Formats: sequence, C-alpha cells, structure tokens
Amino acid sequence: MKNSFSEVKIFQVKPDRLAEFEALITKIAEEQKQQNGCIDIKYFKRFYTIDGVELGDPPRELTKIVKCVKYFSYWEFDTRESYGKATEWLFKNYLKDIQKLLIMPFDINCGYSIY
Repeated sequence: MKNSFSEVKIFQVKPDRLAEFEALITKIAEEQKQQNGCIDIKYFKRFYTIDGVELGDPPRELTKIVKCVKYFSYWEFDTRESYGKATEWLFKNYLKDIQKLLIMPFDINCGYSIY
C-alpha cells in the first residue's frame, strides 16, 4: 500500500533462546495483527546468504551460528498515529520479555512506503 507507515525491526537472538523467541513472537504476532490500523505483520529468520554465490544461483544455507541468529519483522500501518499507539502497546506488554532473549536491544527503522 503506497504511503503506508512501516517499521522494520532487527533482532539478534541468543543462540540458546531460539525456540523461546519463536514461541513468543508467534504469540505476539497474532496480537499485533489486531492493533488498530495494522495492515500486515511479518517475521522471518535469516536462514540463507548470497555471500559467495554466483549471480542467478539460489542463496546458500547458513551452516553455523557465530554470535547470534538474526530475525526481522515488518509491521505496516495505515497511519503514523496508528503505528505510535501500537508501538506503545508492544513496548508496555512485551519489551522486557523480548529483550531478555537478545544479545543487544533490537534495532528499529521506520518511515513511509514509497511504493
């Protein structure tokens, strides 16, 4: 949706907390979908890389965990105001639970879509 307000979060999850993180995120995502103005919420785990891959070939699977496992979320809203209220809800209800599973605080990038 053009001109929607979107956010991308990057989570660096402790290797011994992956199952706990995925279970928590599954629960949270269902509630995120219900927030006023929410258009979509998606999470994905980084399984693949294109480093060392020839152009046109599929990405190669990651084979070991070095420091953490990266997860990404994409949360899209109808307005910036709806996003602000939903972020307040998320932080009040789940920030502490999420943070204890990470090696460092998650990174947030947000703005208006251009396409």
